[in-house]
Amino acid sequence: MRRSPALDLQALRGAADQAFSRTAGAPLVGGNAVRILRDATENYPAWEAAIASAERSIHIEMYIFHRDAVGRRFVDLLAARARAGVDVRVIYDWFGAGVGAALGLFTPLVKAGGQVRPFNPPTIGNALGWLRRNHRKLITVDGRIAFVSGLCIGQAWVGDPKKGREPWRDTGLEIIGPAVAHAEASFAESWLLAGGSELDVPDPADIPPAGTVNLRLIPTEPFTANLLRLDLLVGTVARRSLWITDAYFMGTGPYMEALMRAAADGVDVRLLLPRESDVGWTVPIARSLYRPLLEAGVRIFEWNGTMVHAKTAVADSRWARIGSTNLNLNSWIGNWELDVAIEDVGVARTLEEHFLKDLERSTEVVLTSPRRPRRLHLRQYGRYGSRRRVARTMSGVGRTLGAAVTGNRPLESVEISPVLLLAALLTIVAVVGIVMPQVLAWPVAIIAGWLAVTLVVDAWQLWRRSRK
Repeated sequence: MRRSPALDLQALRGAADQAFSRTAGAPLVGGNAVRILRDATENYPAWEAAIASAERSIHIEMYIFHRDAVGRRFVDLLAARARAGVDVRVIYDWFGAGVGAALGLFTPLVKAGGQVRPFNPPTIGNALGWLRRNHRKLITVDGRIAFVSGLCIGQAWVGDPKKGREPWRDTGLEIIGPAVAHAEASFAESWLLAGGSELDVPDPADIPPAGTVNLRLIPTEPFTANLLRLDLLVGTVARRSLWITDAYFMGTGPYMEALMRAAADGVDVRLLLPRESDVGWTVPIARSLYRPLLEAGVRIFEWNGTMVHAKTAVADSRWARIGSTNLNLNSWIGNWELDVAIEDVGVARTLEEHFLKDLERSTEVVLTSPRRPRRLHLRQYGRYGSRRRVARTMSGVGRTLGAAVTGNRPLESVEISPVLLLAALLTIVAVVGIVMPQVLAWPVAIIAGWLAVTLVVDAWQLWRRSRK
């Protein structure tokens, strides 16, 4: 018996939903109201209003919580709600937030009764695990409203007119509806990992519908690669357009191939990336990937402002992604991240409007000769990054080293500086190894000893659990 076209379409939609659910590791949740928030001018007031209205709980999971005027303002607001009897819980990443906590940033909140916990700090029994970061940006209030974004809490997102620094360009969103329960569940899992007690999580069925938006809340953990699989899937199924904004682009081979094949198949693929960055090395590393993308038909734009920090994608005017995950291996498989995939025409069109508006402040990179893309002159990006940021970006330099040593791709002119830097560093290591071998031997011995202690501690903990 021949099936009707309507049944075939229904079966196709069911298969597509199953593919997205399995790929993202997250169900499609309907009945939500979603509001796209542009930059700190829209995100921060919405966050502050929600916090000020809290009656039962405030949960914040934030990669960076700076000890500046903006950070202190949020701490004071949270402390006021804690004094009013609201349960305030804050998770900050010990590395991303820097020394602010040690210098007393959260002291007013703790004194007011709030709970503050660092995420994954270094310990004797955790040799290299502390390198994995909690890069999420999440706020939930009373189990009724959630904010997911690329923004952290700090002055950089507001800017500093006195010093001529523009606000960072970034994107977040507000969620009201059943999906908030999934946001609360995500925070509860992180709270346990940070050493907190088990939290009561609302049931999505107990939260009434607030709108018509279908979405997936996607919390990722190290090595799960849920969002990498989703990004690859979207790159494969996009039929008309795929517009992407990213702050620290270092696409893997499979992801680059997905973008190039989509462009070659007639999809309007566009990338909006920073021209200047707080993490200096990422710009030349990203530029080293431009040539094959441009040759395949991908259009690349660089933001002319201080910094574009958003992590968004919109495809076919129907599907959108907003969150904390950057298009690089650190985010895809190394960090705890949080993103929202939205299947809604209205939200997608709003994000497209924002993207087109951003292009008005951007410069397109084009190929003018077979040898190099136009306008790839490097500034002294190092002046924008601190030592802490340089440490975060050495994985990008490793990509250049891999290409230089293995010859797996041709090097670009923008990689001259990192190649010379790596050559100088390796020369220094070689000279030190010959003249003073003990200088290299001691660090190796210390690391080996640290790993040995870690393994002994792990074995002892396993033995104790087996005895219970």
